[in-house]
Amino acid sequence: MLDRSVIEEVLRAALSRGGSFAEIFAEERESATIHLDDGKIEELTSGLDRGAGVRVVHGEASAYAYSNRLDPEALLEAARAASASVRDATGEAPEVLDLTRAQPEVVHRAERPAVNLPPQTKVDWLWEADDAARSLDPSVRQVVASYGDSLQRVLIASSDGRLVEEERPRIRFVVQVVAARDGVIQTGFEGPAGIAGVEFMDAHPPREVAEKAARQAVTMLGGVPAPAKEMPVVMGPGGGGVLFHEACGHGLEADLVQKDSSIYRGKLGQKLASPLVSGVDDSTEPGAWGSFSFDDEGSPAARTVLFADGVLEGYLYDRIRARKDGVPRSANGRRQSYANLPIPRMTNTSILPGQADPDEVLRDTERGLYAKRLGGGQVNPATGDFVFGVTEAYLIEGGELSKPVRGANLVGNGIGILAAIDAVASDFETLQGICGKEGQGVPVGNGSPTLRIARMTVGGTDGGGRGG
Repeated sequence: MLDRSVIEEVLRAALSRGGSFAEIFAEERESATIHLDDGKIEELTSGLDRGAGVRVVHGEASAYAYSNRLDPEALLEAARAASASVRDATGEAPEVLDLTRAQPEVVHRAERPAVNLPPQTKVDWLWEADDAARSLDPSVRQVVASYGDSLQRVLIASSDGRLVEEERPRIRFVVQVVAARDGVIQTGFEGPAGIAGVEFMDAHPPREVAEKAARQAVTMLGGVPAPAKEMPVVMGPGGGGVLFHEACGHGLEADLVQKDSSIYRGKLGQKLASPLVSGVDDSTEPGAWGSFSFDDEGSPAARTVLFADGVLEGYLYDRIRARKDGVPRSANGRRQSYANLPIPRMTNTSILPGQADPDEVLRDTERGLYAKRLGGGQVNPATGDFVFGVTEAYLIEGGELSKPVRGANLVGNGIGILAAIDAVASDFETLQGICGKEGQGVPVGNGSPTLRIARMTVGGTDGGGRGG
């Protein structure tokens, strides 16, 4: 993407006024997006975005400048702009070490690149999803479907001699269905995604994705108002991963820990969760939506243990925060694009499977709530307190699923909920999404088996007729 001589010249310019180190993040991204709404193709776009950012770090401070051009003149201008804020007392520019190309230990390839596929084929997938959802039940009123693929090429070079290049092919298919009956409106959602090519669509056929979303919406139409009380909650596979990501994962990101904005600060080595709970953040997972070969600072993809048998084992680090704590980087320096600075972010964050039979976990729960899918929520990383909506839930009566329920909310505290887990099953599922932080969105995966929280506050509805 860039000549080695240009890279070295830009890094020297970035360090011309001093600093700890300098870095270039260059990017080219081919992408295609198609959007269907109410039976019509509303959007079909494709394009190529390219650019580069130059960062200069001095102590714990960073200066950053970027350009949407990759020619030497634009890169040198960005380097000079980034270096302008640095005033090193020594007056000497740090040395730029000889660049050594790092080879990835993990490579994620597209067997059949999506960028080579005709747009009409992608449009046909959306029509297929629309037809499948509407055919499931007459109560389906609206189908919104989106397809997206991208091929991101990145080059990362730093003054300490690191040079990496990587291609990241990503693909996602999302269907949202609205169903209505007797004044009640419910929404179903399904959105599989991966780092892969067209082979991903073979594993996730549009018709199946649409039917899952439609079935969720239609099923919830028959729901009763959720009870409002404390009770056992069984989380369906994948749902516990979303809870783990939001209620716990953000508090383990090192920037929040070091700002004293996390309840997990100073608690490494402490048993905070049930001994049944082990959790990891793993960017090496093959084909996973949040995976890569190198993070956005050039660190090799890694598997970081967060909890082991209930004990807090680690935080998620980028380069600056790792150096401050004197620990190795954990490959969690991520950015949305070349226009953004890297910050500590999760990748694929999961509670690992246990030994229990998932059906037995349900049978052993006399009464409670089965939360199959979670929606949006609010979390305070400083306290761990959270509130989450549940988009698909069922009452548990006599160890079996009974009526669907609408309007359920889960209320609790991250550490308290981890400690209250008393069953972890052997199944596993991962759900995909875009995680937002400081205005940046990055792909993430959230995984978990079926698990049970012994006691949890469920916020119910007032019995009104409209849900959603």
